[in-house]
Amino acid sequence: MRVGFLFNHDQIHQVAHSLPIAVALAKRGFDGEIVVATTNDRLAAEVERLAGRWLGSAIQHVRLTLGARSARIASLLGGLVPAGKLMLYRDNLDFFRSLDMLVVAEKTSLLLKTRYGLDDLFMVHTRHGAGDRAIGFDRASARFDHVLCSGEKIRRRLIVEAGVDPDTISIVGYPKFDMVRQAGRTHHFDRDRPVVLYNPHVSPHLSSWYRHGREVLDFFGRNDSRELIFAPHVMLFERPFVLTIDRLTINRAGKIENRYLHGDNIHFDLGSRASTDMSYTMAADIYLGDASSQVYEFLLQPRPCIFLNSHGIEWRGDPNFAHWQAGEVITHPDQLGEALDRAEELHHSHYRSAQAQLFNESFDLDGRPSSDRAADVIAALAERRRASGAGRRTTRAA
Repeated sequence: MRVGFLFNHDQIHQVAHSLPIAVALAKRGFDGEIVVATTNDRLAAEVERLAGRWLGSAIQHVRLTLGARSARIASLLGGLVPAGKLMLYRDNLDFFRSLDMLVVAEKTSLLLKTRYGLDDLFMVHTRHGAGDRAIGFDRASARFDHVLCSGEKIRRRLIVEAGVDPDTISIVGYPKFDMVRQAGRTHHFDRDRPVVLYNPHVSPHLSSWYRHGREVLDFFGRNDSRELIFAPHVMLFERPFVLTIDRLTINRAGKIENRYLHGDNIHFDLGSRASTDMSYTMAADIYLGDASSQVYEFLLQPRPCIFLNSHGIEWRGDPNFAHWQAGEVITHPDQLGEALDRAEELHHSHYRSAQAQLFNESFDLDGRPSSDRAADVIAALAERRRASGAGRRTTRAA
């Protein structure tokens, strides 16, 4: 049985959601091949760092590349759309045909079934994040052979909204938590001043950055009584343009003007490893955001939250914005000062209990490492397929 773990993205933020499962499989002595496939140097380096000694011993590492023609097309279109990511599947069909099972954290890999006819490839979706956005519960989820999820909230919405068969869902907790830097505050900040994490999402129709982000930075530039970590979604500044497909929108994140770089209380991180490994969600005292699922990672240690509703969304009762129950919702940065002043008091008087309920619905943590629980599911699925005689078969040519 040959089980593959694929990482096919520009950035590294999905690695920690499924690589811990591959490592857990290796540690338990999985009776089969474990193959981790990466598609660029950035992903390869992160996999090598996190997998450590298991890579090259119990885990094979394969680096997938584009053909010459696809590489040329990707270089032309890559500034707007993830062309290389999409063409990667076609250019590496022989590799994917060599697998019995493929474990992924994203959904574009479903092209292997819908476009390239690899119907016998058993695909497991680990998801990435425990957020509330509707796109996480679209019908594509039901095309996977099995889905691993973090908690009951996710399971319930997958069944009701995505039409996923309950028998193909396993609740395993959150493998990314297994790799949290337990030291917590890994970055130095002036602890005499509270630290605020501003974590805007990338999607133009949801993010506060495009309308209000610079006003948020201006506020902290004028008010140095607090530290600010500006660590947006790692894809916000990755390309010149941001294009989203769940609601077709396009915008530009622009540049960070020099005037923001002169103060001593604003720390910028537009996409380093620290933006993905929970360093900042562990370090901050207050979370300021909009639609990012990182707020749920922040709630691992309950603390005050503030949400910036830049689009005037009618959010109450909307499950896509359930996380806005974790803190005060404001509509403009001119309300930010007062919201920050009362954040601690409101957290203790009202929002802490709401955060606990949101966290418990989103994460089923039973004391065992989540990656071990997920590895148990993968191993059981592999054994079931082995026993039934399922596995690699000839599929039609693309």
